[in-house]
Amino acid sequence: MSELHCPSYYAATRNDLKDYPALKGDITVDVCVIGAGFTGISAALALTERGFKVAVVEANKVGWGASGRNGGQAGYSIKGEDNVIRSNGPGAEKIINELTWRGHEIIKERVEKYQIQCDLKHGNMAAAIKPRHMDELKEEYEYQCSLGFEDRFQLVEKDNLRDYIGTDEYIGGLYTDLDFHIHPLNLCLGEARAAAGLGTQIFEHSPVDNIIHGKEPIVVTKQGRVKAQHVVLAGNAYHQLEKRKIGGVLFPAGTYIIGTEPLPEATLEEILPKNQSVWDMSIFLAYFRRSADNRILYGGECNYSGRDPKSIKATMLPHMTQTFPMLKDVKIEFEWGGMIGITITRTPQVGRINDNVYYAQGYSGHGVNGTHIMGEILADAITGQMERYDIFAKAKQHRIPVPRWVGNQMLALGMLYYRIKDLF
Repeated sequence: MSELHCPSYYAATRNDLKDYPALKGDITVDVCVIGAGFTGISAALALTERGFKVAVVEANKVGWGASGRNGGQAGYSIKGEDNVIRSNGPGAEKIINELTWRGHEIIKERVEKYQIQCDLKHGNMAAAIKPRHMDELKEEYEYQCSLGFEDRFQLVEKDNLRDYIGTDEYIGGLYTDLDFHIHPLNLCLGEARAAAGLGTQIFEHSPVDNIIHGKEPIVVTKQGRVKAQHVVLAGNAYHQLEKRKIGGVLFPAGTYIIGTEPLPEATLEEILPKNQSVWDMSIFLAYFRRSADNRILYGGECNYSGRDPKSIKATMLPHMTQTFPMLKDVKIEFEWGGMIGITITRTPQVGRINDNVYYAQGYSGHGVNGTHIMGEILADAITGQMERYDIFAKAKQHRIPVPRWVGNQMLALGMLYYRIKDLF
């Protein structure tokens, strides 16, 4: 049974209410994309811009999964770069460095070109809790300076931290105005509208039952079929297809967000005077930012067990008020969560089945940037440009040869160890 968007702040403030039809009957296209999140829509738009005839089939709604529920932070880099370089050799480092900001460029180009209203605001900060976190941030700052970004990054010590974050929970941070935060659902919906305007056929409420492989694979839904020369699997944490071929590498992890009522400007100026997004370096991985209508959106509690908390508000509120005691009496108007795709190596899982069925998934918390990069890389591969695709396809992945729920429990136990270790 297909579903509507979860009751999030993003769904309540989406600015595109367009409904796409369910697939009925048989159609033929050049490329069929399965999944209408950032990976699928980004790939579809890139391919349609290049003249391909594209269809997107989505089990629920455009942006229904993590793409429409996440923290809205576009942080630079792709997770697992070191693994990609080790798996390919030194030559891959140049490509990785070129890709670091590519997702940002794609998003900003599309926002401007297609006039997508998604509340894009520049500024992001990594916040340190322990001295070893500051050591890591200093090393990253020096690295970025060596690349010529000394004017775009600021290493913030404890004495100056309140110029950025109104809390004493952190001991410093690394700020950059190159990163940004957005309303992710409105970005995904805007990109879908842009793709549809160029000719992409988008079908919602059309879960895929099967892929019939062959020279021209056929994507089968309950009411229709799509014949294509190429297929792109873009379901990420929610995918249920081709488990024997690509299962055991990606595991869903829950992450959760609460949204306050609109707050006075003075309170927001105290909490986030630069209106940047923030993520901290704890195992809990708190992340927060200000919304366009003056709320604080506070998320975290990365949960590998596969079980959602009984109450998201009860789970998240103590963390938020510990960080910002001035918010202890504010009303919480939204609470929601969802699954992101995690790989053991933290490297996106990229590849293809039978030469013409491509997949990309497992962004491990860096999905806003990473999905847009992978959408373009998949489009490149389908057009025969394989260099960037190949370095990710060759990246080593660790497979857990057990059912997903067992693997999730193993990961949960592993993360419990690191949470305990993080206390000391």
